[in-house]
Amino acid sequence: MSTLMEELLKGQNFENLKEGSIIQGTIIEIRQNEVVVDIGAKSEGNIAGHEFVDLGDLEIGQEIEVFLDKIEDMDGSPVISFDKAEQKKNWEEILSNYQEGTVVSGRVKAKVKGGLIVSIGVDAFLPASQIDIQPPKNLEQYVGQTYDFKVLKINQDRKNIVISRRELIEEQRKVKRQKILAEVKPGDTRRGTVKNITDYGAFIDLDGLDGLLHITDMSWGRISHPSEMVKIGELIDIMIIEVDQEKERVSLGLKQLTANPWDDIEIRYPIGGRVDGRVVNLVPYGAFIELEEGVEGLVHVTELSWTKRITRPGDMLRVGDTIGAVVLGIQKEDQKISLGIRQLEANPWDMVVHNYPVGARVRGKVRNITTYGAFVELEEGIDGMVHVSDMSWTRKVNHPNEVLRKGEELEAIVLDVVPDQQRISLGIKQLSTDPWESIETFFRIGDVVEGKISKITSYGAFVELRDGIDGLVHISQIHEDRVEKIKEIVSIGQVVTARVIKIDHDERRIGLSIKAASYSVSELAAERAAFDAPKEGVDLMSLGDILDEATKED
Repeated sequence: MSTLMEELLKGQNFENLKEGSIIQGTIIEIRQNEVVVDIGAKSEGNIAGHEFVDLGDLEIGQEIEVFLDKIEDMDGSPVISFDKAEQKKNWEEILSNYQEGTVVSGRVKAKVKGGLIVSIGVDAFLPASQIDIQPPKNLEQYVGQTYDFKVLKINQDRKNIVISRRELIEEQRKVKRQKILAEVKPGDTRRGTVKNITDYGAFIDLDGLDGLLHITDMSWGRISHPSEMVKIGELIDIMIIEVDQEKERVSLGLKQLTANPWDDIEIRYPIGGRVDGRVVNLVPYGAFIELEEGVEGLVHVTELSWTKRITRPGDMLRVGDTIGAVVLGIQKEDQKISLGIRQLEANPWDMVVHNYPVGARVRGKVRNITTYGAFVELEEGIDGMVHVSDMSWTRKVNHPNEVLRKGEELEAIVLDVVPDQQRISLGIKQLSTDPWESIETFFRIGDVVEGKISKITSYGAFVELRDGIDGLVHISQIHEDRVEKIKEIVSIGQVVTARVIKIDHDERRIGLSIKAASYSVSELAAERAAFDAPKEGVDLMSLGDILDEATKED
């Protein structure tokens, strides 16, 4: 520094100014964002307004202590700081009066990376994880606020202090938690704040004690997620259900604040009564109907319609539909109600005895064919069944498709009606008289008849005679000569002439002989005797067994 400059500094009392020291200054001007201070230098220094708690507390002419960073900056002005002076003065006081674990009061000055800067006389660091029980997302909301903090760590060398607000909150909550646990009992009603929501429930802050509100205790009705009932930060009233002092756990309930709708369910929904509700769920076996909040009934798929063949509830109903139904049953303990939709209409099966009396001639279309019979639709939803045994007087029907085809229209006779089992038995053969009751009027032993070959087997040929009656020509009765292969002699559809050589009323069977068609009386007697005798292990008169065997061979 030159001699001239030194003289100037002495003239301005600069000999008392030392960089890095605390000096006295006088406020000469208070501006909007800064304060002008005279420290006895050749020019005044400026201090940013944010270094003061409140500019309104300052007065012109007021003396304050400031920290001198530099005697002159590039503009020739001193660089001073009120905040640094305060911190320098407070640091020794902090070290002597505050230890780790001490509670101090401070004002949040600014947001920095990883947390906040808090003034407790000196700047201290408040990590984001130590601000609250759960780290907040917005740190700006704390700037300018004053709180109590706990001193976590003091580093004298680096002049660094770490503080926590969270630990104080947790200690306060612990005290409150113990107090609440000592006070609450099942059945009490409390007010709490929704703290967190999970798939299985919500945690409620009871001002120091967290309780679990399970999803099953939120509503008497059906909910799929807790967020349907509560929102984070929401203040709600809840009931204490259970208190575990050892584990410091509290179970809470929301639905318990209202009456259980199942308590007087039989009175409000009497069996046989009509109800209205909303379809809330469809499953393969039925539809769930919400009658009111907390009360659902099930319409089983079999209770949807008297006549329509519904295999999936979705074919008839949609979620959200409002429908009517009839209460069929109530299981109060299991909280189940059985409902029916078809009961809103008259059961058409109640009229089947009147509409389809036994002996009546009816007409319908073959809707379905099974191995044992055919189902005939008489009207929508009303079927009758023709068993294979009631399809023909004269033929052994092994499968209905030998006689009927799906979609075919036919006539039948009502044989039996059982409304309770929704069953109508029909018969086709009953449309005509049983020819075997007067078979002798059609055929007599010795008669020469004409017919068409309808089936050929290894042991004989079946001939279709009049009125649908079949006769069997055994292989031995095909030709005078020994026959090895019947198909070499006759063919299906061929018209042949044969003689009746056997009529069995009990077994409803006729034996024929082609070769005996032109026999004399004596020749016929001999042939009949030969026919009656067993040959090659086959009883020619067991025509039923032969027919069964023929079916297998086909």
